[in-house]
Amino acid sequence: MTKELVVISGKGGTGKTSVTASLAVLAGCSVIADCDVDAADLHLVLSPKIQQRHEFRSGHEAVIREKDCIGCGACLTHCRYDAVSASGGFGNHSATGLKSVCGDCDFCVRSCPVKENEIIRMMEAGSAGSQKRTFRIDPIACEGCGVCVHFCPVQAIDFKERICGEWMISATRCGPMVHAQLGVAAENSGKLVYTVRREAQRIAKEGNYSLILVDGPPGIGCPVIASLTGADLVLVVTEPTLSGEHDLERVLSLTRHFGIPASVCVNKWDLNPQMTTRIEDKARGSGAMIGGRIRYDRAVTLAQMEEKAVVEISSAASGDVGALWESLLAALIDGNDKNQPPRLSQTAGDNLKTKEKTT
Repeated sequence: MTKELVVISGKGGTGKTSVTASLAVLAGCSVIADCDVDAADLHLVLSPKIQQRHEFRSGHEAVIREKDCIGCGACLTHCRYDAVSASGGFGNHSATGLKSVCGDCDFCVRSCPVKENEIIRMMEAGSAGSQKRTFRIDPIACEGCGVCVHFCPVQAIDFKERICGEWMISATRCGPMVHAQLGVAAENSGKLVYTVRREAQRIAKEGNYSLILVDGPPGIGCPVIASLTGADLVLVVTEPTLSGEHDLERVLSLTRHFGIPASVCVNKWDLNPQMTTRIEDKARGSGAMIGGRIRYDRAVTLAQMEEKAVVEISSAASGDVGALWESLLAALIDGNDKNQPPRLSQTAGDNLKTKEKTT
């Protein structure tokens, strides 16, 4: 049975991705999923060779067809996100100050349905003999709500599906990898994370892999929830700082909420041993396991400059990561607490260990 290990952190910059890359090397051959779609960088270490590319579509985007637009301004009147802009003019006519049955308070010129039709009529009348006004929808500001599409009297607005990024399937020296990149100013990163995990699970099932290793995003938001729900074990990488301690507490509250066993690793622990001890005590008090510590080691940076994980070169931190990996294996194999989900079978664990020895 395939098991899923998710590596997350309460904040960015704790070394989460570096740890994930090292675990992927030690696992030997697992399915790797980079779910940090807003700032993906696991590929910088694992050097994937892309085999498939797929568009990620989510939500909709309104686009005005200029040849069909009559310039009535209904889209501008109804848009609540200031996504519609106009060019051209209606002579010297101004909608402000028009007399209407609403009492002409001037506060709701663009939103009051009573005043709306009169404004549009006066705009059209005022534009007689002048250059036709054209309207455009800013794709960045557009929220895809569809209000302008609904109120356009001549259906001159297309409501196409929005391309928000892409997801890829690649080959790496540590096994197949599913990763993605969210587009600039694009939303729905949680949905893209779900897509990445779904594809990783499909590949694991078809290829009979024992382990899926997920590099999750930092924080506790929607992308994090999408990356860890249903996982067998979560590794939380933190750092010995006040912000690291605070964000760890938030992450552990999230794992407790979803009932997922958590293991904590303090990276660069020797920079502040006292804080490390304090963090580990709080983690135990929250019901988390202590997976291990990783010392500060410049070899991590040197390895990354060579597009390698730190365990692929001789260094002090390599031994720390190796001990962490053994701890995680033990949690996956032997964690048979009745309140925890089933773990890796002993055979699957032996397979993982065998692959580790052969790398």
